[in-house]
Amino acid sequence: MGWLFYTDRRVQTYADEKAEITRLCTFEGDTRKTELVKACKVGSTWYAAARVTNIDGTPVEDATYVTDADGSVTFGAVFLTRYDDGCWGYKDMEESAGPNESRAPLGLIELLSDLKDPDSYAKDWRQRCRDWAAIPDYEEGDKIKLATPVTLTDGSTCQIVTATHYRRGRQKRRCYRIEETGGLVRLSKASLAGSELLSSAKVATSPVLAEFLAGQGG
Repeated sequence: MGWLFYTDRRVQTYADEKAEITRLCTFEGDTRKTELVKACKVGSTWYAAARVTNIDGTPVEDATYVTDADGSVTFGAVFLTRYDDGCWGYKDMEESAGPNESRAPLGLIELLSDLKDPDSYAKDWRQRCRDWAAIPDYEEGDKIKLATPVTLTDGSTCQIVTATHYRRGRQKRRCYRIEETGGLVRLSKASLAGSELLSSAKVATSPVLAEFLAGQGG
């Protein structure tokens, strides 16, 4: 499916977007109905969990999903969104269609029904979401070894960095101090995948640990 834009500009805010995602995930046919369970926006992408039930109360039979204990099936959906000349638009994909965007929160992934096919696109998508969620959110002062060296704009590389920040106006922006040069670099979250914590800022500044180590030295 291609992009659909709303030329009436009725979608302008976060609340408008969420209301429209809810509407798109809520419908009822002759035998089944679908309702939104959870929706989360990450960047410009909306992730949704939608539950399907049979109107007559019988268990839902589906080729892709294992029916849950209550007789329903819950699937994941991805809505790419953007504004074009003030008009909001979206492109939607069901998880088994193999969407590229895969940053759905774990809380949403855990709501989805089990999959019948262990080699399905949906399983791969869910794992990529889990891998993204597993990337650490380092704290100020944490020393990190990246899984692979990152090439900088001047052609040099860095692999061991320390989490720090710089200020732009009143805002603090996360950056990383390069071990070899002391320079600062911005790193995307993706570049932190598979990274290793070499030393924790919390441990290094713990007064209890400092006292213990001082006693050991004596």
